Amino acid sequence: MGGGAAGSPGGAPHAVAGRPFSRVSIAGGPGIGLAAMTLAQLKAAAKAGTIDTVLVGFPDPFGRLVGKRFRADFFLDSVVGHGTHGCNYLLTVNIDMDPLDGFRVANWDAGFGDFVMRPDMATLRVLPWQPGSVLVLCDFVREDGTPVAEAPRSVLKAQLGALAKEGFSCQCASELEFYLYNQTYHAAHADGYRGLPPSSDYRIDYHLMQPTRDEVLMRAIRNGMTAARVPVESSKGEWGRGQHEINFTHDEPLPMGDMHVVFKQGVKEIAEQHGKAVTFMAKPTPSEAGSSCHLHVSLWKKGQPVFWDASAKAGSGLFRQFLGGLMKYCPELCLFFAPTINSYKRYQSGSWAPTRMAWSTDNRTCGFRIVGQGKAFRIENRMPGADANPYLAFAAMLAAGRAGVREGLDCGPAYEGNAYVDTRLARLPSSLAAAADLLDRSEFARAAFGDGVVDFHVRHARLECDAFGNAVTDWEKRRYFEQI
Repeated sequence: MGGGAAGSPGGAPHAVAGRPFSRVSIAGGPGIGLAAMTLAQLKAAAKAGTIDTVLVGFPDPFGRLVGKRFRADFFLDSVVGHGTHGCNYLLTVNIDMDPLDGFRVANWDAGFGDFVMRPDMATLRVLPWQPGSVLVLCDFVREDGTPVAEAPRSVLKAQLGALAKEGFSCQCASELEFYLYNQTYHAAHADGYRGLPPSSDYRIDYHLMQPTRDEVLMRAIRNGMTAARVPVESSKGEWGRGQHEINFTHDEPLPMGDMHVVFKQGVKEIAEQHGKAVTFMAKPTPSEAGSSCHLHVSLWKKGQPVFWDASAKAGSGLFRQFLGGLMKYCPELCLFFAPTINSYKRYQSGSWAPTRMAWSTDNRTCGFRIVGQGKAFRIENRMPGADANPYLAFAAMLAAGRAGVREGLDCGPAYEGNAYVDTRLARLPSSLAAAADLLDRSEFARAAFGDGVVDFHVRHARLECDAFGNAVTDWEKRRYFEQI
């Protein structure tokens, strides 16, 4: 529940503290703080032997990076400009990589062929925690070069294209919370994820004392991420035992989504190197707060913020329309903010996660919290959990907000009070099944994203609900197994 990231574009480069992470020089630059590694730099580093491995990956429907590792010389000779192939079943598996039925984009009847993973060279970055390695993110495209519409990066790009045609750009940031455990991933798996020891013995929100125990790891994360072009503003202890939050420097939605998925992958890898484990589950422990992914958004035009009315020193009419669209349509898009069974266990009263639709200025009981002034004036969406796919979540916000502007909606008066206990306010969906039904029936979502994208994500959600419905949980055994 931290304060969040600044809302203005540009700004000074962020220095990397401590000793260098790589012998490859990455120059400072505006906006994201570190410039992209160029193709020429990669060629020079490969020739010098300081870079020998290129990870090529794309974000799947769960926001995970999947792909391949190439020798740097082969990547430069054969993958740059051409791409590589990946089985299209990667869009239609569950989190355990089981192929699922009922999808049009890829299926057994069509033989689960290949799509092309086309590198976006603007995303090329050094991974300092993986020696001699760089990462490049890809778009999933068909053989003729057309985007695979269902792929998360494609969904966001479509919304950004529509926004640009309307003359706007967007600045955004994501705040990620996670739980840190003093246990390795292997040990956690062997123990069935029971009795995980949190890294703190008590709640550590804004504490400076106890997080010092974790500072060796947290410093490695802050510095490593910044060197990997994921500039970190700050880290802090969060409300739960062992819970931490890290805030990024803001950027445009596509690079912010890229930073988000690189961050989640990197944090898990760095934690493993330190003999610890982290989880970005929305609600890993019943007795503790869930982990959020608050999204901060503001619109710009010709380099100037359009959410702020300088003369009135308040939100502009366009801001009120955009927020009105979020208020009207975000419940129908809740699946893009809360994509798992576990997501909906985070929506509890008094838990720092919203349960009802309301907006207010600097009120953490509401789903939309308005913060900042001037260039930093922005909307904070508190609905998404840390398990959200950032590309889909940003796309949902842009689609809903743009609709509010087109329809001339108004957000209404700011809410005052405790939104948790106000039964007059509309509730968020209470389950993944309910959210899937809302998205399936949403005429707005089908117009904004297309039937193919909506059907794809609804199908994923319903199959996950089926899997959960067929599971026998520890709770059921404790509840119903006979006692004598």
